Amino acid sequence: MKDKKENMLNVRLDEATDRKLAEYSKQMNSSKSSIVKEALSMYFNKEQSKQLPYVLGHDLFGTDKSSNSDNSLTYKSKLKSKLHEKHAH
Repeated sequence: MKDKKENMLNVRLDEATDRKLAEYSKQMNSSKSSIVKEALSMYFNKEQSKQLPYVLGHDLFGTDKSSNSDNSLTYKSKLKSKLHEKHAH
C-alpha cells in the first residue's frame, strides 16, 4: 500500500535525450521515472541555493520583542540619553 499519492506527468523528449535516458536507465538499473525524479530534485536544490540569503531566511528576520521598530536608527541618541541620566547626578 502506498503512503504517498503520486501524480503522473507526461514529458515529450527529443530522440537523442530519450535515447540517453534509456541508456542511462539500463546502466544504472533504474527506471526512467526515478532518474527524472532525482534530476528534478537536484535541479530544485540547486535553484534554491541561488536565492539571496535574505530570501531564504526572511521568516527568521524581524523586530525584537519590543514595539520599537526604529531601534537600529535611534540607538545612538538613546544611548547618549541613558548615559546622561546615569551621570547627571
